[in-house]
Amino acid sequence: MQLQTLPEAFKHAQPILETLEAEGYEAYFVGGSVRDTLLGRAPHDVDIATSAYPEEVKQLFKKTVDTGIEHGTVMVLDHGDGYEITTFRTESGYTDYRRPDKVKFVRNLSEDLKRRDFTINALALKADGTVIDMFDGLTDLKQHILRAVGDPSERFNEDALRMMRAVRFAAQLNFGIDLQTKQAIVKKRNLLAKISVERLNDEMTKLLQAPNAQLGLLMLIMLELNQYLPGLNQKDIDLWGYTEQLAVRQPQTATQAWTLMAFELGLTASDAGDFLRLWKHSNELIQMAQAALRVLNIARMDVPTDWDLYQAGPALVTAQAVGEISEMPMMGSDWNRRYERLPIHKRQELAINGQTLMQELKMPAGPKLGQILLKLEQAVVADQVANTKDALLAQAVKLDASPQA
Repeated sequence: MQLQTLPEAFKHAQPILETLEAEGYEAYFVGGSVRDTLLGRAPHDVDIATSAYPEEVKQLFKKTVDTGIEHGTVMVLDHGDGYEITTFRTESGYTDYRRPDKVKFVRNLSEDLKRRDFTINALALKADGTVIDMFDGLTDLKQHILRAVGDPSERFNEDALRMMRAVRFAAQLNFGIDLQTKQAIVKKRNLLAKISVERLNDEMTKLLQAPNAQLGLLMLIMLELNQYLPGLNQKDIDLWGYTEQLAVRQPQTATQAWTLMAFELGLTASDAGDFLRLWKHSNELIQMAQAALRVLNIARMDVPTDWDLYQAGPALVTAQAVGEISEMPMMGSDWNRRYERLPIHKRQELAINGQTLMQELKMPAGPKLGQILLKLEQAVVADQVANTKDALLAQAVKLDASPQA
């Protein structure tokens, strides 16, 4: 098979391949960019594989960076673009079920392609558009099937994360998984416990935002991969509920995806923090999810107050998106209107601060000062006190005199 027209991303990189070929080396586009091109999708990262050894690559190009030279990868900088060029290699001895203990550079393309995960990712493309297919990947592309290269059990022993990649690709590409590959996943799924949480997080986050996230999550549950994922052991029923929501629409951001996950698991904001920390999420995502969950959990039972909306702040966008996906009887547009009408949207917008109270009213620093500031903030949000310095100072005097302040 030969492509008559290459995507622009490949055209820009053609001179790299041609330079290698002119010196007698083999060079090909490989990996997901080839797969996506054949599926009519825009390729992203352009990866190149070659029979040239790293030092040979470095001699051919003026600007290179050793991004992973121990594994045969050199980045070539060309006209502002960077292209990772990796030497054909074989790998052996995966004692941590992730990285090879030994890497050997080879000159043979077949040896390099046979170590890849799935047949649709084991395709190579020459500079002239000729597709090299050694494992019937083109047939699997046409049939929308994910099939491991060679013995699937060996592929999952090499890198157990490939099992998560299988369900993630199913969600992204709307592909099924062939029977032998499924059976190997069932046999080897316990190895997921050996994979770093960060890598699991990356795959799960991509899955939950994929075009057919429902399919991917259903496969994950049916293959019982969730039993080896942080905080998802014995959560099948809740995850089934999540798949029902994904039938309607998918989250648009990672924060929405994980907030929806916590919401479907029935977690409080505090419990969600523990759950999301298990997955090694950033503090920013955790705080946003917690703020969204507080207002969502209130909305399960009652109409959120203006103070509830104020406390949600920027997380209100996430809360509304999650509520819509969950098909909650929410007043999303009303929430927006109410939030926009609030006199302030954060404490920094108050016309006074603690320093003002200490200077103008000679209030001492301490817990009572903080309590008065909070009550002033609540009063402004409730539109009970104008957000002016004079009005707030007058109210502060009253609060200071009150025994409950």
